[in-house]
Amino acid sequence: MQKKPNILLITTDQMRWDCLGCMGNPLIQTPNLDALAARGVLFRNAFTPDPICVPARASIMTGNYPHICTGIKDNHGKIREDQPLLTEVLKRVGCRTYAMGKLHFLPYSPPDQPRLVHGFEHVDLHESGRIVGQFDPRGESEGIEDYFDFLKSAGWFGYSRAHGVGNNDVRPCPSPLPAEYHVDHWIADCTICQIDRHRREFPDQPFFMWMSSPKPHSPYDPPRPYDAMYDPRQLPQPFGSPEMLFIRDPEIERTRQTHAVTSISPQAWQVIRSYYYACISFIDAMIGRVMAHLKQTDELDNTLVIFTADHGDLLGDFGACFKRNHLNGSVRIPFIAAGPGIARAKESNALVGLQDLLPTFAAFGGADIGQVVQGENLTRILAQPELAVRDWIYSTTEGPLGQSAMVTNSRWKYTYSEANATEEMYDQVNDPGEIRNLANDPEYQNLRGELRHMLRQCAVELEDTGLIDGDDFVHRTVDVEAFSNLPVNGMGWRWY
Repeated sequence: MQKKPNILLITTDQMRWDCLGCMGNPLIQTPNLDALAARGVLFRNAFTPDPICVPARASIMTGNYPHICTGIKDNHGKIREDQPLLTEVLKRVGCRTYAMGKLHFLPYSPPDQPRLVHGFEHVDLHESGRIVGQFDPRGESEGIEDYFDFLKSAGWFGYSRAHGVGNNDVRPCPSPLPAEYHVDHWIADCTICQIDRHRREFPDQPFFMWMSSPKPHSPYDPPRPYDAMYDPRQLPQPFGSPEMLFIRDPEIERTRQTHAVTSISPQAWQVIRSYYYACISFIDAMIGRVMAHLKQTDELDNTLVIFTADHGDLLGDFGACFKRNHLNGSVRIPFIAAGPGIARAKESNALVGLQDLLPTFAAFGGADIGQVVQGENLTRILAQPELAVRDWIYSTTEGPLGQSAMVTNSRWKYTYSEANATEEMYDQVNDPGEIRNLANDPEYQNLRGELRHMLRQCAVELEDTGLIDGDDFVHRTVDVEAFSNLPVNGMGWRWY
């Protein structure tokens, strides 16, 4: 009897939706991900349920929005005990579960306590120094983050951060490490190792593997020679200008000040983007190594592969950086699926999100989740990409200035932020760069009312009522002009 199909989930951290050759980017080199799309389905309308790392990953694990699975929309919070877990659902049908790279499950555990891994049976862990920084900043212990143990054994400990650039610093630089010691090379090595180990020890059982890169999240530090792969003069300058931020979510302007982004020129953003692209191309090369190994071991045709990201990165659009907002650079994500029973070389306009992964993997593996979740099973769409999943997709988040939420049907997008009751409305077809905010345009007030109603309806249906205040939305007054006096902080600088 043939073994049940395997599942390989590949994720990147903070990767924009438009940074793939198969998505029409004429400059970036992603031949292996383009090849994955050519043998599967490329989704053009994928959105994160929350454009921040921790809540997005909680949605992957549970199939629910963050306000349900952790109760917190910001970048902290533990998955609640009443939630289904992707690992436990798949283990019930005989899947072995492995994770390699960044999980970002909180809270982190000190060295003398078991790690919080939410059911993975084997983990090769790297949290970009977050756990080491919390419990062992001088790097005197082992067993905290596996990648740092690997670097120590290879004689390269400390050099991964020796460039001095922080996790939340946008200034680019090449990695001091040789390419074979870079974190993404190590993650690919670990994935290949676990494929071989699984085949030896559990040849009759399927596997679920999560290959999770912490890149291209800053620091933007590709290894040589990838740092010289792109001529920054050839890269497009970002969309929009900082002056446009004052009619958008004030949270974006706040981050510009606290992360010293205001001094970065358009040309500097081109250099930043060249290093960001280089990080993605290196990830692509490492994915190619894993795909080649699956083919060599006769596992490729029996493995569902889904590639996606937790959220995007504004990467200089409107003079801003990072995520935690609902502009396309932040909220749209890449999403590719290929494998047994999946249509080949097709594109889908279906509205999909990370919350759909658990129900899709459960259905693919023949597992019963055991409870209702908010995500949708995409197996029908994977076989028939012309079908629709939902009419509208919803995303939500929260930051220091309060909550915001978004709905889109892929043509129209509406966003509401409680900070200054800020409304945004964009025509995604005629204005994909979101240059023109139509929320206050007299010509579009009827449509604005309809979209505002749809946002409220989606929020109620998804039980995300924290933004609702009676017949209106919550409103908080924020002095945007005062942001210019905020100190620079939160850059994530570390010496190790």
